[in-house]
Amino acid sequence: MEGRRAAKAHTERIYVKVTSEFDTTGSMVPLSITWTDGRTFAIEAVRDFRPAGAVGNDRAGDCFTVLIQGREKQLYFEHIGSQFIGRVGRWFVEKTVTA
Repeated sequence: MEGRRAAKAHTERIYVKVTSEFDTTGSMVPLSITWTDGRTFAIEAVRDFRPAGAVGNDRAGDCFTVLIQGREKQLYFEHIGSQFIGRVGRWFVEKTVTA
């Protein structure tokens, strides 16, 4: 079709509240996600964890592959302060948006 442009897809960050705990080794383990509308979803399992490199704004981050309602999702932790790396930051998920 002439005159129509293909829509470009990009990702947006959706910051979420995450309940987490630290295990006996000092590792942070996410337990549930709460959306801005108040819905809360339990994290059934953490399947993978890996450093995510810079996740924007030159901040380091981590990526958790989690299982929520039987589906694998990526959950990111963005480190805020270098003094307390791994313990101070924000959680987010990515949403694909077509513009």
